[in-house]
Amino acid sequence: MTQAEIKLCSLLLQEHFGEIVEKIGVHLIRTGSQPLRVIAHDTGTSLDQVKKALCVLIQHNLVIYQVHKRGVVEYEAQCSRVLRMLRYPRYIYTAKTLYSDTGELIVEELLLNGKMTMSAVVKKVADRLTETMEDGKTMDYSEVSNTFVRLADTHFVQRCPWVPVTENSDPGPPPPAPILVISEKDMYLVPKLSLIGKGKRRRSSDEDAAGEPKAKRPKHGTDNKEPIPDDGIYWQANLDRFHQHFRDQAIVSAVANRMDQIFRSLPVGYNISKQVLDQYLTLLADDPLEFVGKSGDSGGGMYVINLHKALGSLATATLESVVQERFGSRCARIFRLVLQKKHLEQKQVEDFAMIPAKEAKDMLYKMLSENFISLQEIPKTPDHAPSRTFYLYTVNILSAARMLLHRCYKSIANLIERRQFETKENKRLLEKSQRVEAIIASMQATGAEDAQLQEIEEMITAPERQQLETLKRNVNKLDASEIQVDETIFLLESYIESTMKRQ
Repeated sequence: MTQAEIKLCSLLLQEHFGEIVEKIGVHLIRTGSQPLRVIAHDTGTSLDQVKKALCVLIQHNLVIYQVHKRGVVEYEAQCSRVLRMLRYPRYIYTAKTLYSDTGELIVEELLLNGKMTMSAVVKKVADRLTETMEDGKTMDYSEVSNTFVRLADTHFVQRCPWVPVTENSDPGPPPPAPILVISEKDMYLVPKLSLIGKGKRRRSSDEDAAGEPKAKRPKHGTDNKEPIPDDGIYWQANLDRFHQHFRDQAIVSAVANRMDQIFRSLPVGYNISKQVLDQYLTLLADDPLEFVGKSGDSGGGMYVINLHKALGSLATATLESVVQERFGSRCARIFRLVLQKKHLEQKQVEDFAMIPAKEAKDMLYKMLSENFISLQEIPKTPDHAPSRTFYLYTVNILSAARMLLHRCYKSIANLIERRQFETKENKRLLEKSQRVEAIIASMQATGAEDAQLQEIEEMITAPERQQLETLKRNVNKLDASEIQVDETIFLLESYIESTMKRQ
């Protein structure tokens, strides 16, 4: 775990859950698995606060626990899962693209709450959608439920592990921590629920038909509550399925960019004849990128997607792009040359790239110092004398990808800190703007005249309004930059993970 990753995890935990959860989470990331009392002692936090913080972290799958042989429960942070919080906006936008607003809100609720029952998600989403509808229109529970089923069928949401129910109760003491299990066949099994109802608006639920405020109504006992139909069956967003979708889309986009004319000439509806399909597949299989491979010729052959080579090509293209932006087009030419030739001496680089010796030497050393390329020594004699040693420049894509991934983590941490600084510097103005907006909304609800609303709006002066616009523009740029850097992180992580599995 690098310092850049720990710092980024700290910023994310603090931004999403506050200081106490951030302190406990970062402590576990730094120290590894620890029992409850040791965590409380080392962090100087009360047991009650540690328990609450761990509950939050476990609820959001950021911490796991395990029982050791001596009966001690130890808690361990999942740093990679904490870093996934960067990708929450992308998960939500993907759900919106695939399953419209309803799918977007379902995934958003699951990410915000960690784990929820299907009935709770359906009701919450139906209420939120009803709030956005015109007066008199409501969202049926059944419509939201159908979208939830579709998300489960395509594995974008999945069941959480649960405590199995045993018929014969053990008279002995309970285990120090519950053991959660789930079978693969049950992970996407949606319970049969008859959710009947419509979403409710908050303003209509705050007052009854007689106009009496909710706070003045007599409280009823909790004994009359209806039992939850799916009590104990909790769901969570399946982040691995989203990552699979991102990977597939990245490969499709790369192929489309490389063979744009092919994709433009595809018939509408993809009703392709066998002859045309064979031509497309042959062209893809013969492409130097080797995204698509062919094995055998019997029956026309079998075509497969070579995921590892595709991810390698995407990672390499990312590295080339960074080199070009950082060092210029001539350095990018040398970088691509070394990539293509595998190993080159300095004189060969000068000749092949057709760049003067002094410039080529400076560029090579510049990329070498930044770890984009590496130098391999091949001695002719055991004494490693410089005069009898070959010095070959090469590109270790895996090492360069790890270096760039580390820099991406540092970049996102800097972006988050800058956004927090911008917000803190304009805190007073933001609070004033929020108060004015709340007053205007309240007056509009009571039917205030336009002149009165205009007078309230003028409480924010023209310079202040311009300052707010500048702040909004800067924050939007920082947010967009975070998303763009995270896309690079995803490609690099996917390539590194694929490479490590093959070794």
